Amino acid sequence: MKSTLVNGHLNKRTRNVHRVDDDPDIGLVIVYTGKGKGKTTAALGIVLRSVGHGSKVIMIQFIKGEWYYGEISSSKRLEPEFEMIAAGRGFVGIIDDDHPFEEHQKAAQEAVALAKERLSTGKYDIMILDEINYAVKLNLITVRDVLDIINRKPQKTSLILTGNYAPPEFITIADIVTEMREIKHPYQLGIKAKKGIDY
Repeated sequence: MKSTLVNGHLNKRTRNVHRVDDDPDIGLVIVYTGKGKGKTTAALGIVLRSVGHGSKVIMIQFIKGEWYYGEISSSKRLEPEFEMIAAGRGFVGIIDDDHPFEEHQKAAQEAVALAKERLSTGKYDIMILDEINYAVKLNLITVRDVLDIINRKPQKTSLILTGNYAPPEFITIADIVTEMREIKHPYQLGIKAKKGIDY
């Protein structure tokens, strides 16, 4: 079995799956992580592409939930092929967060249960778990919770995990891992988030 290093972690194909060139209908596990901008944006790019092929896609957002951002409206234009559920209670412990930690934790755990329930229907070609890596980092959910979701995914379903601080366990089991690395960002100059670019 071929092994390589990704961000210092051993990346080894440990899941019992066929190579994609053997069966193009086998779903992948994809991780978008890193401190740079673009993780959710990359996942939304896959939404746009896959809906064009008639695929059924769901995105469950583990952190976002109470602010307005563009995909809340644009996702409705891609229905019924695309469904987006904002399951979080907003950013934890920063920027006007007035929810107790336990409420954030409960929301994230409910999102895990929702992901399992939706996977059990077998109707989705792609499931995106947005900011789930960060939810683990914040101790809202556990690594075991996420590995259980991965183990439950139907063979045809691709699972996309986004968010910074992806644990080594996710990197090891994934088929694709991309790290977004920040080189420059306008906030370094005090420029605020821009509508349509950042939210």
